[in-house]
Amino acid sequence: MHQTLQDFQPDQTFDIVVVGAGGAGMSAALFAALRGAKVLLLESTEYVGGTTAFSAGTTWIPNSQHASSVAPGGDSLDKARGFLDRSVGDCSAQALRETFLHAGPQAVAEIEAHSSVKYRARPFHPDYLSELEGSTLCGRALEPLPFDGRLLGKRFALVRPPIPEFTVLGGMMVDRDDVAHLLGLTRKWASFKYSCSLLARHLRDRLRHPRGTRLVMGNALVARLLHSLDQREVPILTSATLERIERDGGRVCAIEVSQAGVRRRLRIEGGLILAGGGFNRHPERRRKLLGEIDPGWCPAAPGHTGAAHDLAEAVGARYGESGLSNAFWAPVSIRKRPDGSQAVFPHFIMDRGKPGVITVDWRGRRFLNESTSYHLFGLGMQAAHRQAPAIPAFLITDAVGLRKYGLGMVRPGGRGLKPFLQDGYLTAAATPGELASKLGIDPAGLEDSLAKMNRYAREGHDPEFGRGSTDYQRANGDATNPLPNPNLGPIDSAPFYAVRLYPGDIGAATGFATNTEAQVLDAAGVPIAGLYAVGNDMHSIMGGSYPGPGITLGPGLAFAWVAAGHAVAASSTNRQHRPTTQRASV
Repeated sequence: MHQTLQDFQPDQTFDIVVVGAGGAGMSAALFAALRGAKVLLLESTEYVGGTTAFSAGTTWIPNSQHASSVAPGGDSLDKARGFLDRSVGDCSAQALRETFLHAGPQAVAEIEAHSSVKYRARPFHPDYLSELEGSTLCGRALEPLPFDGRLLGKRFALVRPPIPEFTVLGGMMVDRDDVAHLLGLTRKWASFKYSCSLLARHLRDRLRHPRGTRLVMGNALVARLLHSLDQREVPILTSATLERIERDGGRVCAIEVSQAGVRRRLRIEGGLILAGGGFNRHPERRRKLLGEIDPGWCPAAPGHTGAAHDLAEAVGARYGESGLSNAFWAPVSIRKRPDGSQAVFPHFIMDRGKPGVITVDWRGRRFLNESTSYHLFGLGMQAAHRQAPAIPAFLITDAVGLRKYGLGMVRPGGRGLKPFLQDGYLTAAATPGELASKLGIDPAGLEDSLAKMNRYAREGHDPEFGRGSTDYQRANGDATNPLPNPNLGPIDSAPFYAVRLYPGDIGAATGFATNTEAQVLDAAGVPIAGLYAVGNDMHSIMGGSYPGPGITLGPGLAFAWVAAGHAVAASSTNRQHRPTTQRASV
């Protein structure tokens, strides 16, 4: 229910107010509404969805009701607990991880039973640290079912559009299954039929809509949440700014909000839930926690300014102690769009781990395992750069690799390269030495790295970095590769191509310290009554590690369920103990 601040009376009372309409915030608002609470959802931008709308929408929940559909024997609490202990260790509180493991399956069951949010488990989606005991090859990574955006009516325009470079044909969303069919449409009859149906649907959409209405991945999750909130008539204020948090008698009791020149004080009976997406675009906090990493390399949505963090700190909130990293990372490439905006493209799985692709630094030398997770890749770039220039790094392939897998924003097929070459996003050369000269890197180093990779490809083993040595890495290689290792292939077919890579922060790992009820803690470790944090506003239970796909959305969902339940119960208690002479605003 989209409203304006003008529609509310001064001192109007809500049980729950949620700040931030990304995946975690929308989930918290929905869980509170499912419990009968009077809820208000605030969003600082013109869209709902946050970075969730840009993402694959994968939600990492061990031991859910979906695990047994793809994993023989299902999952278990003990198995998942052991995996997190090994991958995270003492970088986060075990009690919080335990809460997540118990709450996650319950959150999935409740949201599916009582809303339009529906998940399925990927048949094969390994945990990123698949070499650790307790990891799984499938069952923990849940993805939202596709959603028909037409069901939202005019509200479809509220859903943040995906990153344009992740769409085709002017706004058609595609997931990994769609991509496989589109690439095989000239080879397989089933793929041809599937692709034709996709294209026909998109053509019909474009007659009435600015983009495709068949929503997948993160857009599907956001749209399902929005549809569910609409069905429960939860008011949503977009382009709204939280101006002040008021605390009385130790409890957060009210806020001030502004929108389009209107300002209102709103009372809160149960709790204020912070879900603004983290600190990443807060200038001072970013410099303190991320150093000199350019904010222009961040591919996340623009709303996570951390402005509400300043207000929360003013009422006593404190950040958690950082673990392995203050942020989660991915290598990104950058290109100026025709409209002047900057495209920041995360290199998740489509190119860097494929055979016939390597990454080198300014010396022309490899410095990491290209098929490792995007988080470890981003951390690896920064660690290498402290020893020798590795930012930007250079993602390099040959004619065969470009045709098969593409390179960043350059799609597979090897056609339409001219604009990418003209604006410098893609660099091409007839020989490795010429490519090195154009990039300004050491030719001898690059030629040596290519010669080694060609030898490793034939032998099927990477003695330098162990590329292709785990189930996760092999899953992101090419199973059709005729050589022994699905992640290793020769780079010897001219011309040769390169794209520059930068470490991009894709989300905050450091956030507000909380207890197991998602209540924000003060400097003394005491919960601040009425103040909660979820999603990237909450200090990550992963401790800066990234053990599996969807480890931000998974805890975001679980602790949204926890926070909503606790805050709604507090609202009921506060009403019961309110003096009879006090009247609630209406």
